[in-house]
Amino acid sequence: MENDKIININIAEVVRMLWADRRKVCIYSCVAGVIGLVLAFGTPKVYKSTVMLAPEESGAGFSGSLSSLASMVGMNMKIGQTGDALYPEIYPDLMKSTGFVVGLFPVKVKKQKTGEQYSYYEYLEKHQRLAIDEYPMAWLTQLKEKLSNDPQPGPGHKPDPFCLTKKEDGIAKNIRKSIDCSVDKKTNVITIVVEDQDPLIAATMADSVQVHLQHAITDYRTKKARVDLEYMEQLFEEARKKYDIARKKYAAYCDAYSKTVLQSVQSNIDDLENDMQLKYTIYQQVVEQLQLAKAKVQERTPAFTIVQEATVPIKHSSRPKVVSLIIWMFLGFMLRAGMLAWKNRKKFVNL
Repeated sequence: MENDKIININIAEVVRMLWADRRKVCIYSCVAGVIGLVLAFGTPKVYKSTVMLAPEESGAGFSGSLSSLASMVGMNMKIGQTGDALYPEIYPDLMKSTGFVVGLFPVKVKKQKTGEQYSYYEYLEKHQRLAIDEYPMAWLTQLKEKLSNDPQPGPGHKPDPFCLTKKEDGIAKNIRKSIDCSVDKKTNVITIVVEDQDPLIAATMADSVQVHLQHAITDYRTKKARVDLEYMEQLFEEARKKYDIARKKYAAYCDAYSKTVLQSVQSNIDDLENDMQLKYTIYQQVVEQLQLAKAKVQERTPAFTIVQEATVPIKHSSRPKVVSLIIWMFLGFMLRAGMLAWKNRKKFVNL
């Protein structure tokens, strides 16, 4: 359109302006670089440990093959599989749940350099290094806790996932940040990554998270079977007791009237024997059902293949200090260049 204005930036003028102000540009870049180095050296190193495992697939046969073919093209088809509500795609959400995170509080961890042992909760609460930029917020938090009149838990207090204290909730949030879980939709391989300031603790917690996840999945998959097994065990105890009573009653009656030939006595013996045989038949049936219930629990227990075990990382995963220096120096350069561009915008912009 005729009224549109084309803005042309005079690059040569911009370069001349920066060269003329090169002294302050260098000062800004150097100051920003110093700030970046201070933050880099004041930030604790972080180590990552990775675990990879593959859960058992419940699909089989032709339907399982179809699911495998669908997964190769990125489709997640649960053909022929059981109606479990706990499938691999929601494992990351399960690991972020309060109950799962609180279950990691009592895990015993040991520092690599000193060998000191703590619970994971105690370690995160008292033995974590803060980054230099986190100290102001930490001081404000401590001051707020001192000024508040919130009741403090006693020495025998156990964390309750239903009602956490403020400190417990803060520790739980830190754990959620340090644990990452991802699931490959094509292969269903679960990757668990745990990061920590201590390499040994990072590996320990990666292994513990894997074990807790396996237990949670196993508990869910076998819950109904275990309930049925408990019920069958109760029936087994009742049937066994009734059979023992009937057997002892029959034996005692036979011993007491072994020399008696009265028809009434023989009739009572027959009745007691029939009752004992009935109790024994019921007892045998319950024993068979109990064995089936135990087999059902074993059948429902999922199997996991550990693709990659947790190992103690050798190198940290933090950003290299040279990279931080370059980034901050570039930011300082851009800050000064932006200030100059705004101050002298009419000189190098041609309308």
